[in-house]
Amino acid sequence: MRAVYAARFGGDDPLSNLAVGDRPVPRPAAGWALVRVTAASLNHHDLWTLRGVSSQPLNAPQILGCDAVGRVEELGEGTGGALTPGSRVVVHSVIGCGACPACLAAEPGVCQHLSLLGEPPHGGALAELVAVPAANLIPLPDGVGDEVAACLPTAYLTAYRMVFTRAGLGKGASVLVQGAGGGVATAAILLCVQAGIEVHVTSRHPAKRRAAEELGAASTFDPGDLEAARALVERTGGGVDAVLETVGEATWGLSLRSVRPGGTVVVAGATSGPNPRAQLNRIFWRQLTIAGTSMGTRTELERLVALCASGALHPLIDRVVALEDVRSAFAALAAGEQRGKLVVRVAR
Repeated sequence: MRAVYAARFGGDDPLSNLAVGDRPVPRPAAGWALVRVTAASLNHHDLWTLRGVSSQPLNAPQILGCDAVGRVEELGEGTGGALTPGSRVVVHSVIGCGACPACLAAEPGVCQHLSLLGEPPHGGALAELVAVPAANLIPLPDGVGDEVAACLPTAYLTAYRMVFTRAGLGKGASVLVQGAGGGVATAAILLCVQAGIEVHVTSRHPAKRRAAEELGAASTFDPGDLEAARALVERTGGGVDAVLETVGEATWGLSLRSVRPGGTVVVAGATSGPNPRAQLNRIFWRQLTIAGTSMGTRTELERLVALCASGALHPLIDRVVALEDVRSAFAALAAGEQRGKLVVRVAR
């Protein structure tokens, strides 16, 4: 089968580690399914893998990709359930161990030993075929296209959990999204706008601020402009209800200054560095909640699919490329040139 994979890791030019070629066809174990992938999307997780950064020890070659949409090709021995070969599905890429208390709970939580598609020991979604647990497959309504659904399992799922689960926001609330332009930030803006949440956005790049305003942001500003931050606090009557933080060291101080007393800062990344000055006095004096999060649950992904099916959510797609042309999309992702998700059409 054709696949996109890391032939090696690290070095000064991570994109030179990228390869497109033939790889062995995976076999579905008992309780698993083989999915013929029609569309997938790129994430920064793929770039980190090329750089040699992973939660698991890496061994080349490693097929890349977290987000997959396709049709069930084959079910492993003893695999039951409603899905049959030919069913259209979107894949929940977070794979639990199935044995810890979180996995066995009535509403599964954060697995103590979770793993992810695109990381050892699993193959990735940027391939003609991918093996996944059958429990990770979500039926896809006819009204939701493959390219749209391929945007959901990482960036949009992370944003959904940040906004609605960890921050607990609803209509009439206000939020600050740090770092416009990224996949999670763009998803968060669109999710907040459709839910009636007033969203404010930061970026050091004027073009990205304008793009956020076109998506429905109520205001945008440079994170280094202290006067603009003060204006945000005044506009919201004391600060936003929550801040969505994926930048880290460069914006942490602004996040703590922008949130109202008793508000929440939800952290899902630290692209500028993971060790900001904590400012614990500000946290306890203003009774702030610092909430960590990563990815999301199968149930939350089902809700995202339903939002798309209802027409309430329209994920932003920058471009769709063929599997053999994936290198250009990776280059755009590495340069931060995209606006929206980069989708790969694997098969029709």
